[in-house]
Amino acid sequence: MRTTEPPRTLPPKRSRTRYPTDSIGGLLAKIILLGIVDAFAVYVLIVLFMQEKWAVLLLAAAVTLLINWIYLRRGGLPAKYLAPGIFFLLVFQVFVMIFSGYVAFTNYGDGHNSTKEDAVNAIQLSAQQRVPDSPAYRISIVEQDGEFSFLTTNPDGDVSIGTTGDPLEEVSDAATDSTGKATELEGYRTLQFDEVLANQAEILEVTVPFSDDPDDGTLKTSDGSTAYVYSPTLVYDEAADTFTNTQTGIVYTDSGDGTFVSEDGEELGTGWKIDVGFANFVKAFTDENIRGPLVQVTLWTFTFALVSVLSTFALGLFLANAFNLPNLRGKRIYRILMILPYAFPAFLAGLVWSGLLNPEFGYVNNTFFGGADIPWLTDPLLAKVSVLVVNLWLGFPYMFLVCTGALQSLPEDVNEAARMDGASPWKLFTTIKLPLLLVSVAPLLIASFAFNFNNFNVIYMLTDGGPRLPETTANVGATDILITMVYEIAFGSGVGRDYGLASALSIIIFFIVAAISIISFRQTKALEEIH
Repeated sequence: MRTTEPPRTLPPKRSRTRYPTDSIGGLLAKIILLGIVDAFAVYVLIVLFMQEKWAVLLLAAAVTLLINWIYLRRGGLPAKYLAPGIFFLLVFQVFVMIFSGYVAFTNYGDGHNSTKEDAVNAIQLSAQQRVPDSPAYRISIVEQDGEFSFLTTNPDGDVSIGTTGDPLEEVSDAATDSTGKATELEGYRTLQFDEVLANQAEILEVTVPFSDDPDDGTLKTSDGSTAYVYSPTLVYDEAADTFTNTQTGIVYTDSGDGTFVSEDGEELGTGWKIDVGFANFVKAFTDENIRGPLVQVTLWTFTFALVSVLSTFALGLFLANAFNLPNLRGKRIYRILMILPYAFPAFLAGLVWSGLLNPEFGYVNNTFFGGADIPWLTDPLLAKVSVLVVNLWLGFPYMFLVCTGALQSLPEDVNEAARMDGASPWKLFTTIKLPLLLVSVAPLLIASFAFNFNNFNVIYMLTDGGPRLPETTANVGATDILITMVYEIAFGSGVGRDYGLASALSIIIFFIVAAISIISFRQTKALEEIH
């Protein structure tokens, strides 16, 4: 029996992927935008090279090359759309979190914001005293790019120029007057007498070193025309790593905590940044000035966030349900009026309400309480009530919008079936509408809780965290929440700015919010499964 072979079929030809070619306008736009990005990147790379920051330099160069590769190669359309978002996410979110985590393990803050070498120079420059019988240097105040410099003529007639941080440098092309005093130098503008008087404060702060070694002394002026020699009263011994006061003989040694300390515990004002491990976290829970206020602030933060979410949701849901009646006239106008507070900037609303609640001339006291002196913002309990009421006024329009949309999306046939079974309006709302509503609204409630947990604007603008707590020296008040407490520690007007401690508290806040969000989202998933 003859067998016939099946006909051979050729494999299908591979079709080449054809990428759309850019138009002339698109190509020019791409070249121009990439040129701007590359020009800025080259500038940044040059600055990093001059500052010898090699790690950041390599990272910036790699990012620049990656951006050019993404946008110059053919194809890869998703990457071209995702790259800007990912880049800004890394810069403004990931980098900030990593840097905050790093700062939390240092003593970075007032007096500890640079290297040890800079601290040594700062101590020597701050401990300057005029040398008795020092020669007088005739000077002219000159200016370049907004910076004041001394054009000096020493007793021997030699001319030099220098400014704060830049040692004296001899010049030979300066113009002089009949007495031999240097008065003008090319590239600089000489200040007239009235200009010297107008800028007297800045000129008196100019300290011109003779050399890179602060021990060689500096020049300072008290009248803008004559400068005298100043030498440091604290002399640094690099071999012993100590400072010695030339007047008292007191020796200051490295304490290991980023400061120079004498035997009797006296610290020099300027220190340097060092790694301190978990010391900031330990301080947050052991230092009595921090621990006590931290517990109160944490409890109030939870109360403020929880009450704000529940009150705004309750009021927003009530109004959304009231204005969702199908036969209600003027429904659109009412809804527009309801969302007006949502269009008002929160920081500006805080300032307006602080004026309305002013105990002396506020509109609330004068109009509704007959001019009574009610301390809405200075009494601890009333201040908390005021904050909650103002936040309710600002927050309910958002919940009103969310609940209105959710109510309109509910199936009407379920409601009709319940009415036919004889369900009352309250029963219909509690057993059908609310459970269905919570399935879609619960994630937004979690997000609202996280937002109110860090609601900086209302607290800061309305009460500035006050009134102050009397039992602590820290700048913490009764209405402070964790985020405003962190702000006061990092940037406030308290004893000193402590960025390390503030970063440690920020990490604690992050873990608290993350834990609450995880638990809440699990509960939301359970609601979806029940639904």
